[in-house]
Amino acid sequence: MTTSQQQGERRNRREPGERRGRRAWDRCARLAGLTAVPGQIDRFYLTPEHRAANDLTARWMKESGLHTWLDEAGNVHGSTGQRDSRRPRLLIGSHLDTVPDAGRFDGIAGVMAGIEVAGGEWAANFPFDVEVIGFGDEEGTRFGTALLGSRAVAGTWDDRWWGLEDENGISLDRAFAEFGLDPERVGDASYAAKNVVGYLEVHIEQGPSLDRARIPLGVVSSIASARRFEIEIIGEPRHSGGTPFDERHDALLGAAEAVLAVERFSIEHSVIGTVGRMEVEPGAVNVIPGRAVFSVDLRAHHDHQRDDIIEQFRELVTEVADRRGLRATMKQLHEAPAVYCADRLKEAVRAGIADVQDETPPELFSPAGHDAMAIDAITEVGMIFMRNPDGISHHPAEYVSPDDLGAGIAALAHAVQSLA
Repeated sequence: MTTSQQQGERRNRREPGERRGRRAWDRCARLAGLTAVPGQIDRFYLTPEHRAANDLTARWMKESGLHTWLDEAGNVHGSTGQRDSRRPRLLIGSHLDTVPDAGRFDGIAGVMAGIEVAGGEWAANFPFDVEVIGFGDEEGTRFGTALLGSRAVAGTWDDRWWGLEDENGISLDRAFAEFGLDPERVGDASYAAKNVVGYLEVHIEQGPSLDRARIPLGVVSSIASARRFEIEIIGEPRHSGGTPFDERHDALLGAAEAVLAVERFSIEHSVIGTVGRMEVEPGAVNVIPGRAVFSVDLRAHHDHQRDDIIEQFRELVTEVADRRGLRATMKQLHEAPAVYCADRLKEAVRAGIADVQDETPPELFSPAGHDAMAIDAITEVGMIFMRNPDGISHHPAEYVSPDDLGAGIAALAHAVQSLA
């Protein structure tokens, strides 16, 4: 077969993917309207907006011929088989929750792509059920701990989370009850004892590599290890005019030293460190700050890289606090080890991409976390990245074109078929 004939065959295979891509893209736009704040996208775990997203997603799953249910952690499922099926199952998933003032596609595009693939008539002939999961919490926005939905499915739920509270003082167990869920039954959401043959996820790239290379799709090699902390610095609030500098115990200045160290250590050790939130009290222009609390998010290719910088950072915070007459505490909020995509799933994904794209797909490390990190506890995982112009994400400007989304759907369908 000549090169032009091969390209013509690819175009023929792309066309159904383009139609599915437009439908999935339109559904992402529909879900964007389910928000707690008009004019932006705010959709958090166990809220009315989460319920509305589950209901609409379940409707689309049913229209595609899938059996649907809500599990005991608030995740919505759609499958070619019944919930109690004893057949092996291949999972496809991503999340329906968002960060504050989010974009339309982070997580959501992957769920919509999964519906397009599992809902195809050909999926009924596979030796396993194809099941799509819309996870209720990946971002951790409401309760500060990420991957709650996928951790429930993975059977790694931690009962210590029940006491977590949102900004309104509502605990996680209360939120479960108000959503109509029984906290005592969260373990029933686990697939740890089920025959799961693999997990695939399609996601926009949250970085610029594909866009810079002008390539629609890439193969994910691994997902960054991550740890998140809350640092509290306690000083002494006193009058800003009447307190000499040698008598000041300024919590904000101590925090500022530590924040700059996050950037310095990250560059020196080739890790990714971010301070995304800081609160200062009492917050008056004429009062020396007596308390500063800030977040630290650390990510790396390998766990040991991340952990090495954490110990150095802990020592620096202690030194700064002692030198400035402050008190400091460092509380871990989240930890996830690095996850490596399985070779057999990478090969299936690579073959799927080759079926719809002329360019050789690059293999990409994901510095952003995904539900695949949690599901790796029960089965092997694989991921497809889709081009995102300028790589911007967690922002209203994030984007994937209908054509690239269609290509991602077609590649996912081919990967699933090759696994069957």
